[in-house]
Amino acid sequence: MTIAGVVLAAGAGTRAGGPKALRVREDGEPWVAVAAQALRDAGCSPVLVVLGAGAAEATDVVPPWAEVVIAQAWAEGQSASLRAALAHAADAIDALAVAVTLADLPHQTSQAARRVIDAVAEHRTGLARAVYHGVPAHPVVIGRDHWDALMATLAGDTGARDYLATHQALEVDCSDLHGGEDVDGA
Repeated sequence: MTIAGVVLAAGAGTRAGGPKALRVREDGEPWVAVAAQALRDAGCSPVLVVLGAGAAEATDVVPPWAEVVIAQAWAEGQSASLRAALAHAADAIDALAVAVTLADLPHQTSQAARRVIDAVAEHRTGLARAVYHGVPAHPVVIGRDHWDALMATLAGDTGARDYLATHQALEVDCSDLHGGEDVDGA
């Protein structure tokens, strides 16, 4: 199953002092690069990085093998970024699904993404998400047959949360894996 990766990195990071796409880990590694590499290592191809706030500067920290998508309406919240990614994927990518993660999970690795992708294949479902200690989180896998319906419901800063709950996305326990903690949230 061909799955494209999507890194949502368009937010302004107002509570953290600047655009999420420009943030770096303690070791100097850009959050965007960490997230993109995790999806690539999990088998996603291509990997899209959605930029918005600080996009002109952030393009320089996106790995050269990743594709940049600009969310023009990024200030509307996560939903605008996800809409931009899904619209681009629908028009330009031949993938059966997208695996979506956030840039503000600076300690993420490929393990959670791989686990959620494998669960989608095993259970033959088009919707799945990582869960850490009972709390739904990222990555999320969204099958192509859900893209149009999901885009029609996206509003504000909640992303796909309500759609995933309403459509009973498969929950994949990733509690034993570290890296699912959102350190920014803004």
